[in-house]
Amino acid sequence: MDDETCDMACAILRSTNDGDDLEPAHLKLVELAVNGFLNEEGKTAFRELYDSAQAGYTKPWFHGLEHLTRDHVGYVYWRGKVVEHYTLDWSGSAEAKKAAKEVARRCRLLEDRGVETNVTNVIWKWPQSAEG
Repeated sequence: MDDETCDMACAILRSTNDGDDLEPAHLKLVELAVNGFLNEEGKTAFRELYDSAQAGYTKPWFHGLEHLTRDHVGYVYWRGKVVEHYTLDWSGSAEAKKAAKEVARRCRLLEDRGVETNVTNVIWKWPQSAEG
């Protein structure tokens, strides 16, 4: 690892709450950069992540679903509130994307009805919580 990569990685981590606010794939990218395991495409992605962190990093939506994000241990959030948990190995799958679409649908429905979005209402008490 060269000094520039180290400085960039430190800057990314500083601007993202020690990496806690990074999307898991982005944290993995930082790890790979620090350990010197990036090809040219990875180096480009790392520079883009650095630029994004310098400009005020915004975590990407989980599976492209607006308001859904995830953390490093598998919790899925709707507008910052935990609504589900997926294992990290499974979370990138097509099946997980389908499940995440359903979670987002439920969250929108609950919001429209003025019901709190949380894991109890979205998962454990569904459909009772949707009845408002």
